[in-house]
Amino acid sequence: MFDPSSFRDPALAHKLIRGIDKHAAGIARQRGEKYIVHIMEVCGTHTMAIAKNGIRDIMPANIKLTSGPGCPVCVTANRDIDMAIEFAKHPEVIVTTFGDMLKVPGSYSSLNEEKGNGGDVRVVYSPLDALAIAQQNPDRLVVFISVGFETTTPIIAATIKRARDMKLENFAVYAANKTVPNALRAIADDPDIQIDALILPGHVSTIIGLDPYKFLATKFHIPGVITGFEPLDVLQGIYMLLKQIDASDTYIDIAYTRGVQAEGNPTAVKTIYEVFEETDAEWRGLGVIPGTGLAIKAEFAQYDALKRIELDPPAPREIKGCQCGDVLRGALPPYECRLFGKTCTPEHPIGPCMVSSEGSCAAYYRYTDYGRSK
Repeated sequence: MFDPSSFRDPALAHKLIRGIDKHAAGIARQRGEKYIVHIMEVCGTHTMAIAKNGIRDIMPANIKLTSGPGCPVCVTANRDIDMAIEFAKHPEVIVTTFGDMLKVPGSYSSLNEEKGNGGDVRVVYSPLDALAIAQQNPDRLVVFISVGFETTTPIIAATIKRARDMKLENFAVYAANKTVPNALRAIADDPDIQIDALILPGHVSTIIGLDPYKFLATKFHIPGVITGFEPLDVLQGIYMLLKQIDASDTYIDIAYTRGVQAEGNPTAVKTIYEVFEETDAEWRGLGVIPGTGLAIKAEFAQYDALKRIELDPPAPREIKGCQCGDVLRGALPPYECRLFGKTCTPEHPIGPCMVSSEGSCAAYYRYTDYGRSK
């Protein structure tokens, strides 16, 4: 049985911190004391682990950790949230989704507000729960609002196949799912963002494995390490990245060997592409990135919510003053957003990065004093 305490051992943590200090010093000797090594943690769960365990504050002065676009709710564009809201306004529709989506503001409203206005919006813990709701409500269309990366997409695909096997006709999915590797390509290719290394997402990598990240090392010369989510996992990942940089070496590696195989999970990947096909997707802060979206294939069109109900939402608009887009692409730390900790708090969130349990603004607000006393 997995024992989390074994990944929080203080003696091992001190050993890794000494290793981090050693390689940070080596890099400073090579590149100069003023050179700052920028390491981006891609995954929102890593952002939470770093903030909760104070890892950012124990880094050497020349090592800076930056949050990236790995929170699926946060990177969902206003247009997709507006579409979910339009479904919630439809009298024949029951909207189902995960809890994080309810408070996320769209251009003019949120699912929570629409629920307050009488919309039938229900939180589920699995898309399979939405199938059960559809069985219980045969006279209404149950739409599952699907947001997530490769981690959650296999179960969405499996649910659609299950609905077909059950001949369930009143179930459909609004698919706003995204894939991660090409979003990292967009960040690596952005001249305004300096990234020296990447802490790669553990959960996503359990599905896709190591190969889809190799271009980061071969084309952009950015090392990457797939890590887990315990404090020692994160420290080990940072240590392995700095060791590569100190040795002027660049490759993609796995620290999270108890969860990730190099080949990933081919069965899960196959399930995804039985139901979905690649399309372009709009990311908050990153714009439209080719090939990072997943559209439901024509043979499963009856389970595509957009094919079942025609909607005409108003033109999307951005939230005034919210800088979540800049935070998500690593161009701005959360505490430098003009709304952070003032009008935007977890109790009264303005932007999605403060709403989501994986949001970087929420992580900084809950676990640090950035933007308050500093």
